[in-house]
Amino acid sequence: MIAYVEGKLAQKDAAYAIIDAMGVGYEVRISLQTFSALPAPGEKCRVYTYLNIREDAHVLFGFAEPDEKKLFLDLVGVSGVGPATALVMLSSLSSSEIRHAIMNEDLRVVQSIKGIGLKTAQRVILELKDKMRKDSLTSPVSFLSGASSGGQARGEALAALITLGIPKPAAEKSLDTIIKREGEGLTVEQLIKLALR
Repeated sequence: MIAYVEGKLAQKDAAYAIIDAMGVGYEVRISLQTFSALPAPGEKCRVYTYLNIREDAHVLFGFAEPDEKKLFLDLVGVSGVGPATALVMLSSLSSSEIRHAIMNEDLRVVQSIKGIGLKTAQRVILELKDKMRKDSLTSPVSFLSGASSGGQARGEALAALITLGIPKPAAEKSLDTIIKREGEGLTVEQLIKLALR
């Protein structure tokens, strides 16, 4: 298993990053938490990774902090929650918000994440609440907000949502509704977070 990848950030997108580690470019799927924490392209960075091996692909997931990786592994350990769903959860809420909701058995918050139904939310809480209470690791992750033009932000957010598995028509409709309601001053991260709720 690859514990982490360290190198120069070659490319950064809301759904993935490419890290040049001594001439090898690793494509790493990331959450919005990690996207916000990564430096600008060209700078040195380290992401803690999890390699998901499927029959049809090997997918590397990366996290800015070991704490986020630990939560990701806890989430994928729940029956019915795969890596893509866990990444959507980490993109919708911060690690501390997810842990707080699980420890307090706040079904409404967990179920508010796009793609999480009632039964999955109940299973996540049932299987993880005692573990979370025991670990009681609730360290907040700060989101950095970068300014971006409305059209460009919408395009990047749309690409990220499609990469996360949301159908293009649904993603476009959701983004258009959000921009109409909130205005065009939202960052890519804000658009994605609102669309995933």
